[in-house]
Amino acid sequence: MNPDKIRIVLVGTSHPGNIGATARAMRTMGLERLALVEPQCDPLGEEAIARATSAEDVLRQASVHDELGAALSGCRLVYGLSARPRAENYRVSDLRTAVSEAMGEGDAEQAWVFGRERTGLSNLELDRCHALVHIPADPQYSSLNLAQSVQLVAWELRMAMASASPIVCAEEPPAGVDTLERFFAHLEQTATAVGFLQRQNPELTMRRLRNIFRRARPSADEVRMLRGLLSHVLDQRRWL
Repeated sequence: MNPDKIRIVLVGTSHPGNIGATARAMRTMGLERLALVEPQCDPLGEEAIARATSAEDVLRQASVHDELGAALSGCRLVYGLSARPRAENYRVSDLRTAVSEAMGEGDAEQAWVFGRERTGLSNLELDRCHALVHIPADPQYSSLNLAQSVQLVAWELRMAMASASPIVCAEEPPAGVDTLERFFAHLEQTATAVGFLQRQNPELTMRRLRNIFRRARPSADEVRMLRGLLSHVLDQRRWL
């Protein structure tokens, strides 16, 4: 695993001190790629820079995005951090297992996504993640602040990289985020056209379909085959 392939993504952060402390947490573990999605404060403000200590360079080179999809462009693996249980059928992993899985993908582009201080990640944002990751903590008080969570993730990644042996991937790598999002849009278009989504709660149905394919982790070639099938279904429907 190459640390240059790892992105830390903060969504909707409201406190500049948390952004600065995140930069410091990353820098101490050798990570430098910070992406900010709709920050609700100035990431280069006085407090952010003060909390970053000697990691101001991480702040200054951070990318800023209007929506999560742009921050994840080019990634093959995306992990969303959440302490809250969700009713939706997301694939759930503890942090160490998720890091081990990421190590198995070699130098794949990956993102670790952290939500808002008060409300975390929305379900729509978690829909873009391959797994919902939790950090094992005392169930009576499992709330970590943002920078603490980033520090734990960064530490696990650093320890895994330090002890890793070279990995040879025999199978095709799973399709990247961009490829999957285009497939999901095609799937939704087809499911709507054939009337499959014209039932109660189409958003939940699509979320469950997304989770099925994310768990399957199809390769880019397999996604192309699936999209060929969807195109054939749409073509046949036009002749009916």
